[in-house]
Amino acid sequence: MSQNSSIVGVVGAGTMGNGIAHVFSACSKIEKVILVDLDQSILDQAKLNIEKNLQRQVKKNIISSKIASQSIEKIIFTNDISMISPSNLVIEAVKEDLSIKKILFNQLDILTSKNTILATNTSSISIDKIARATMKPENVIGMHFMNPVPIMKLVEIIKGEKTNNSIVKRTLDYVSLINKIPIECNDSPGFVSNRILMPMINEAAFTYMEGVATVEAIDEIMKLGMGHPMGPLKLADLIGIDVCIYIMDVLHDGFKNIKYKACPLLKDMVSNKKLGVKSGQGFYKY
Repeated sequence: MSQNSSIVGVVGAGTMGNGIAHVFSACSKIEKVILVDLDQSILDQAKLNIEKNLQRQVKKNIISSKIASQSIEKIIFTNDISMISPSNLVIEAVKEDLSIKKILFNQLDILTSKNTILATNTSSISIDKIARATMKPENVIGMHFMNPVPIMKLVEIIKGEKTNNSIVKRTLDYVSLINKIPIECNDSPGFVSNRILMPMINEAAFTYMEGVATVEAIDEIMKLGMGHPMGPLKLADLIGIDVCIYIMDVLHDGFKNIKYKACPLLKDMVSNKKLGVKSGQGFYKY
């Protein structure tokens, strides 16, 4: 298969990865989406999720049933990472772990051409650190999608120190192609979104831990008073309490500032397996 700008590879078929595959497959300009995951059960679940979410869009008259059918047919679900070789854009959406990402980007570097955009969906890890695992750091860029991917319009585009301007432009074009809004920033711990969001969630956890207000009151005050669509503690449950701590740790390690120290309550919740929506209980029960 020849190199083609209309072929997109996505590595990691979890919540973010299958959402990213979904939005690219629904784009008429994209010929094929190759969704890779080592775990077959995750791939099977990804297919079910994408089919369900496409049908939800059909019911809401966002897309036609024909587009929904064509979209799922465009996606190749595979365990074989070498299948992403012809892609002109590869988006990594695996676990937030620098060592795992570095191993993967080293593989992607070998498997792809000199023109392939190597994008990471990381929410906080340094683009420069990931790029150092490759021989073409100029091709590495951050494409931070928001959850749920089919609904949220923003894609935070993070330029590394060595990211080539032509890679930035092509990435912005891809985001526009899928009717999302790309907004650029430079590489820094937590970028813009999580550098601001996570300390707010952390402070909300401190506010509850110190008995200032109930979980529900904190969330309602932020919703009704600040215009937030979701309260910070509800959002923490959706993101995952363990993920919130991980990002706070990235910020703390990066800035060496005590204001980024994760709230002890969050750590206690993780110890008690109260991770939020994914475990059935966090600040709320699900």
